Amino acid sequence: MTDAVHQRIAEIVGANDVVLFMKGTPLFPQCGFSSRAIAILEHLGVAYDTVDVLQDQAVRQGIKAFSDWPTIPQLYVKGEFVGGSDIMMEMYEAGELHQLMTDQGVAAAS
Repeated sequence: MTDAVHQRIAEIVGANDVVLFMKGTPLFPQCGFSSRAIAILEHLGVAYDTVDVLQDQAVRQGIKAFSDWPTIPQLYVKGEFVGGSDIMMEMYEAGELHQLMTDQGVAAAS
């Protein structure tokens, strides 16, 4: 990953309280895992942003190195890597993801 790609990813992660790097868009997810991640975020009712990694091959590969996580989607909350859709689902079912959003002061979706 180039320094420019790393910097761009760091800026995206730093600029958003909740950001999901995913395949596709919230209205048209391009894989089941991204669809599940969006459903969880919608269920939580939090404000979030997304990055469609299919639109930028450098970001698609770079995010994997940035987080040291091999799969997409990837969720970041307040600059910290949380995990992929399986971890999101486990945390959601246990009430931990809602608690994380509350603890981090993440705004509700408007």
